[in-house]
Amino acid sequence: MASLNDKTQVREQYKTSSNLNTRISIHAKYSVNKQGFGNWIYEQYRLKENERILELGCGNGSMWKDHTIPGGAELILTDFSEGMLDSARENVSGRKNISFRQVDIQNIPYPDESFDVVIANMMLYHVPDLRKGLTEVQRVLKPGGSFYCATYGEHGIAEYIQDLLADHGVKREGNRVFTLQNGAELLGAHFTSVEKRLYEDRLEVTETQDLVDYVLSLDGMADFRAVTVEQLYEILERQKINGIIIVPKEYGMFMALK
Repeated sequence: MASLNDKTQVREQYKTSSNLNTRISIHAKYSVNKQGFGNWIYEQYRLKENERILELGCGNGSMWKDHTIPGGAELILTDFSEGMLDSARENVSGRKNISFRQVDIQNIPYPDESFDVVIANMMLYHVPDLRKGLTEVQRVLKPGGSFYCATYGEHGIAEYIQDLLADHGVKREGNRVFTLQNGAELLGAHFTSVEKRLYEDRLEVTETQDLVDYVLSLDGMADFRAVTVEQLYEILERQKINGIIIVPKEYGMFMALK
């Protein structure tokens, strides 16, 4: 299996927003916490007027479709994938205070101390050289600037699925480059203070095929090839209690200061 941090693999995984949309949809449909992870993330931000804000790995930009930025602030949405940026442009078209640029976090094309806020949600675990990426984030932040980075934990959906499929040769080996368990230590080497906040939630899935589609969208992020689609469906179907598959989620966010 290729490295989860291989640039080519990440590029293919996020060339378009299709796989991402599949993963977003299951959370929207079956999450117990109806606030929504994106809404919760936005509430953690402490954005101010006239700030310069850089988002790395913006994905399809859907967060900014329903949320505003303070008056006079400038938001630059960036992603490694041009396909994702195309989706982001569609989602937030017409917003004069938002611009777009293809950017690799390992080589951010802006001068030192350019931004008041940097955001990098659900993407740091894809960075081939995370130390270099975090060094770049620190470099472009102004003194006292804030870095927000949401991520997952090591006991969430993928691990739950892998445990169910253990008897079929699927190993429990998720991407642990940057998680809720190790993120504080990694950030602590670059920032003066780090705070972790947790988002409480789980999935209660009633349509097994939706969970099958979610697993299939993880191609390249987890190795489920040892199991056929039919076997996967049957295994997940057996997990139902009163018609519901309860799936754990582990998500949260770090807030770091330069």
